[in-house]
Amino acid sequence: MADPTDTRDTGPRVGTPLWAFLAGITVIGFTALAVAMLRLDPAGLAELARTPLFWVLTILAVLGELRPVMVSSATAVGGTYPSTMFTFAVLLHFGLPVAVLMQAVAVTMNGIVTRKAWHRVMFNIAQSTLALTAAGVVLGLFGIVPRPAAPWVPTGSDMLAITLAGIAYFAVRAALVSGAVALHERRSITRVLRASLGPQSLVYAALLGLAPLVVVVMTHAPSLVPLFVAPLAAVYFTATLSMRRDHQAMHDELTGLPNRKMLIVSTEEALAEARQDERVGLFLLDLDRFKEVNDTMGHPVGDRLLQMVAHRLTHSVRPGDVVARLGGDEFAVLLPSIRDAHAAREVAARLRAALREPVRLEGMSFDLDGSVGIALYPDHAPDFELLLQRADVAMYLAKEGRTGVELYQPDKDRNSPERLNLLGDLRRAVDNRELRLHYQPKVGLGTGAVHGMEALLRWRHPVHGQLPPSEFIPLAEQSYLMRQLTEYVIEAALEQAARWWHSGLRVQVSVNISARDLLDSALPDQLEAGLAKLRLPPSAIQLEVTERILMGDQAYTHETIKALAVLGVPLSLDDFGTGYSSLIRLQRLAVSEVKIDASFVKRIAESDDDYRIVRSIVDLVRSLGLRSVAEGVESDDVAIRLTEMGCEMGQGWLFNEPMPPAEATVWLREHFESSPGIEYGYRSEVTQTA
Repeated sequence: MADPTDTRDTGPRVGTPLWAFLAGITVIGFTALAVAMLRLDPAGLAELARTPLFWVLTILAVLGELRPVMVSSATAVGGTYPSTMFTFAVLLHFGLPVAVLMQAVAVTMNGIVTRKAWHRVMFNIAQSTLALTAAGVVLGLFGIVPRPAAPWVPTGSDMLAITLAGIAYFAVRAALVSGAVALHERRSITRVLRASLGPQSLVYAALLGLAPLVVVVMTHAPSLVPLFVAPLAAVYFTATLSMRRDHQAMHDELTGLPNRKMLIVSTEEALAEARQDERVGLFLLDLDRFKEVNDTMGHPVGDRLLQMVAHRLTHSVRPGDVVARLGGDEFAVLLPSIRDAHAAREVAARLRAALREPVRLEGMSFDLDGSVGIALYPDHAPDFELLLQRADVAMYLAKEGRTGVELYQPDKDRNSPERLNLLGDLRRAVDNRELRLHYQPKVGLGTGAVHGMEALLRWRHPVHGQLPPSEFIPLAEQSYLMRQLTEYVIEAALEQAARWWHSGLRVQVSVNISARDLLDSALPDQLEAGLAKLRLPPSAIQLEVTERILMGDQAYTHETIKALAVLGVPLSLDDFGTGYSSLIRLQRLAVSEVKIDASFVKRIAESDDDYRIVRSIVDLVRSLGLRSVAEGVESDDVAIRLTEMGCEMGQGWLFNEPMPPAEATVWLREHFESSPGIEYGYRSEVTQTA
């Protein structure tokens, strides 16, 4: 049977269920061993020890305990020791006391040679003693009580007694070892028994079935007993070849970890055994910068690095958890039992901490890291394929956001049924013109003049009600729908601008577009056609792009940027301060306005750090000859501080919230009538153009 503590040499923590089980079985087993020793006839044992047969059997039992017969690569199945055949034969021929003594010697020698921990040796002595005792009790019920002075030789009529004794022996060992494995790996004993009974019963049937033949040979031709090594060797090598094929089919060749096929089997077993108050966790882990190591140092070094990673991951998880390699530098970790998402994050953090330990190879030190995506059953998926897919989504979120660890989030999964349904609803909303633009003013901080209106998209979903742009704009950006949505917004904004301009409200309308929109060659043509059709100057519309556009060099050379500059449509840089812009990059992009992100602006009255950041941005923007706009202005105190800094414009709830077109028109008329000379600042240009 499998050794329940193969993965750890440190004993179980005192007080745990596993500790209690091992301690209880050890005490009971050694008590049975002591009772058997009290029944041992010293004179008979001394006489037996003078015969070569006794020492041959002892040597064969010790050798048979050193290498188990492996019939499966699954840890729950483990191996079966050939010593079983000889100790069971001794039980039949010389009785229980000699058999348990010989088994204890063999297990002890195994522990010394293989350097097993003391608690493992003691448990193995105890469970084998109890199994032999159970078999001895069954034989006693049939009146069979062998002794060294009166050996017993079975005949054909004893088949039932031997069979039942063998079943008792196997049942006790299977129950005890499976119980230890189940507690050690935190799996149900039913699952462990189901995995091990089939393969183990075949090997045990062969070994126990040969034991009566060993007794017959011991009686009539003792010198032939060593010949039983031949069939044992045949069984051993056949099982080894079978196990090797099984291992190759279910494990990764380079690292020895389970592969995808075995991960599927393990996950399906875990899902079938999952309890209602617990979750099953599936992690997907991808190494960061591994390709650089592979390309720089070569594949042999990369392979050794993967082997070290596999070792670290395996020793960072609990017994019963499964670490698998799916290919390349991608690994998976299965947690058959996890309390909740918080506990899963803790395990993921532990895995990353193990990876970040410096690695020395070929005289060089490598710093590794990894991105981990987490999916939980039943929270995120009902089966392996969906769990793996959603762990993959979470892993790429961790990579993109550079957060290291991410839990699956349905609202960020472009493949989730919910998002696909929402995408279909959004497409119908665009086709049916159900989306609406609201407008929020940009106001001069020193003058109160209206400098523009930002168009903000709103969608009232027929089922979910009012949805914030953060729920559907990213969805559109990741799909084919973004271009169509941008065209819709620009068209609606131009139409509203035309209504205002031709009624005397000459105010600039700003439209937010994505970086991908800005590189769309059809964008300048749409704007040019729309402006001409509605008789608007280019200054009537402004395009706002986020600071992320500065991260890509293609933005400065793309024909779309040049065409917009020729057309005269101004650009505004939105959410400034949240990216990694450089002064050179800012100078190279033809923007006329920079909007300071609201996350800094809102806190300038309370935070000295945010105050200094905003002031530095205002000074930088002024030095480049650009206008500065502060977003998120919500109080007079903030507006006063911004004015003192020299920030020109503000936008936020202090001035007004985003308004529907009709309400925005009323608001504009009131402000234009109260300040009739105030416009955007293009008065001379607009008069000439319009």
